[in-house]
Amino acid sequence: MKDSASLSKKNRRRKDPAPATFAARADRHAATLILFDIDGTLVLTGGAGGRAMSLAFEEIFGIRNAFSGVPLAGRTDAWILRDGATAHGISPDSPALARFRDIYLRHLAIELDKPGPRKGVMPGVRELLDALAARDDIYLALLTGNYEGGARLKLEYFDLWRYFRCGAFGDGAADRNGLVPKALARVAACGGPSFASSDAVVIGDTPLDVACAKAGGARLIAVATGNHSVDELRAAGADVVFEDLSDTGAVVRSIFRK
Repeated sequence: MKDSASLSKKNRRRKDPAPATFAARADRHAATLILFDIDGTLVLTGGAGGRAMSLAFEEIFGIRNAFSGVPLAGRTDAWILRDGATAHGISPDSPALARFRDIYLRHLAIELDKPGPRKGVMPGVRELLDALAARDDIYLALLTGNYEGGARLKLEYFDLWRYFRCGAFGDGAADRNGLVPKALARVAACGGPSFASSDAVVIGDTPLDVACAKAGGARLIAVATGNHSVDELRAAGADVVFEDLSDTGAVVRSIFRK
């Protein structure tokens, strides 16, 4: 695997000469829906998300490092918040928790500008998105545990938000396994095609992404650019596993391989 720690600022906010119109195309006849995870799959933010969560929790409850020991990778933001609150004896019905998302997003916007380890766009991602966005038989969307506002902040920071018209997000979703049907419904509501789950391919980097795809009846292409190895992702049941997404042709072929 390429060392993602070596990713530099040149991967940030690259502007192409062509207008950012990928998200404006209807692709009403697209035959395949590609649902991308964000963290560890498209980008790494150098720990900005975790720092912002901790700062937001501390601002509300006065508890520092509240998410220490709480697993983050592959989980929805709502799930992470629930586990963090439970760990500190805070009721999931606490009205104060309703303030968390907005405060988190405020901190995230600041933390994204700070340096951090393993920060940047994952290898091959820009080239792959360009290739997929140019096709009429592909519809690009997101399937992520991030709050929708957090997903937008992260992807806009790296100039990737423009590739995606909509998707399923972690707002209020404690169970990631319900996100595939939410994504199908959201795409249709956004004016896209009506896809069946068998038309969808999830691209993610954790065993939880694998489980989510399987639960929703979609195929899963896994990439080992996050915290899990190729062997771990194969063992979890991924249909295809790549070390990274740098071989655009191989990834595209795997999308259409049933």
